[in-house]
Amino acid sequence: MTATLHDRGEEPALTQVEAGYPEPPAVGGEAETLLGSLERQRATFAWKCAGLGEHALRMRVGVSRVTLGGLLKHLAYLEDLNFTCGLAGGDLPKPWRDVDWAAEPGWDWRSAGRDQPAELYGVWEQAVERSRLAVSQVLLSFGVDAVYTAPGGSRLTLRRLLVDMIEEYARHTGHADLLREAVDGRVGEDPPGPAYPFQIG
Repeated sequence: MTATLHDRGEEPALTQVEAGYPEPPAVGGEAETLLGSLERQRATFAWKCAGLGEHALRMRVGVSRVTLGGLLKHLAYLEDLNFTCGLAGGDLPKPWRDVDWAAEPGWDWRSAGRDQPAELYGVWEQAVERSRLAVSQVLLSFGVDAVYTAPGGSRLTLRRLLVDMIEEYARHTGHADLLREAVDGRVGEDPPGPAYPFQIG
């Protein structure tokens, strides 16, 4: 079951609420363990961001300029940059390919303040689905030892990319946790529902 977000202005509609959420298997292979960890982070991040309107997605805490909307768009960009563009070798999809990143560094963060909730949720969900497809195709042929050239020119394995993205999500899910508590008091380590071992395919 995948994490799905919907802006309804009420209790979040997350498909994994009823079915639980994925976690790394207690006894499993390397790929299942890495992907299970990433999927648990994605599910928790989705739960922290779900069901909010414009004001809540643009809310800041203290002097920080980080918002839940900015987190959604930033992580969507990293999903596409690293998996769709880097790992799979495809072109960056919209909206990223139309941005002059040299002239507008941090555009993903700043532009989120102009987006509607449905746009922010949609861009993240779609990027995650593209990432899952890219990973499944590479895993099938080469496993986690697959080597590719990252957008910055470095040579990386799929293994290293998954570790990097787990770290990225863990860091930003912590940010989302604080922001969501400030919005409506929601706290918690994991989404509602029982955990289940992640399985490839």
